Amino acid sequence: MSQLQVLRAKDYPRMPWKNGGGSTEEITRDAGEGLDGFGWRLSIADIAESGGFSSFAGYQRIITVLEGEGMRLQVDGQATRPLLPYDAFAFNGESQVSCTLLGGSIRDFNLIYAPERYRARLQWLDGSQRVFSSASTLLLFAAASQVEVTLAGQGEHRLGRYDCLQLQGNDSLQTLNVQGRCCLIELTPH
Repeated sequence: MSQLQVLRAKDYPRMPWKNGGGSTEEITRDAGEGLDGFGWRLSIADIAESGGFSSFAGYQRIITVLEGEGMRLQVDGQATRPLLPYDAFAFNGESQVSCTLLGGSIRDFNLIYAPERYRARLQWLDGSQRVFSSASTLLLFAAASQVEVTLAGQGEHRLGRYDCLQLQGNDSLQTLNVQGRCCLIELTPH
């Protein structure tokens, strides 16, 4: 049976980074405690200065700048393209990663998932869109001050900035009508 809930940004718990270099607001996850045991995790991180990223062995990461000018990563010694707002970038969680901020501090959005346990798809949407998905877990993260989402049979939902709509246990093809800038994450267990 599917379960729909709206997670509000004001309620996200704040926790320290695994490497102690900053803090993260955890939006949601599938299971586990602290920084271990989860199959997937969605979070927002505040990066005040250039520096190293925490290592997450056994996971894949997809990161997107939400606020600020952007950053450039060094992943296992290789420089990435400049990562600007709403430009998602994927990398291996156990890679040696550091960032150089392109201006002042930034805020970023992170999906970390275990690829041997889940298939994941992340896409940024803007404007008015109709999207179809049969993923078992759907997450719709609002990046605008107001995002409207209608799910067939689930009603209309208004999300504020950084709120997240979460549908778990989906077992059918969902139709989502979306208005506003947001990120759709689709997760399906193997």
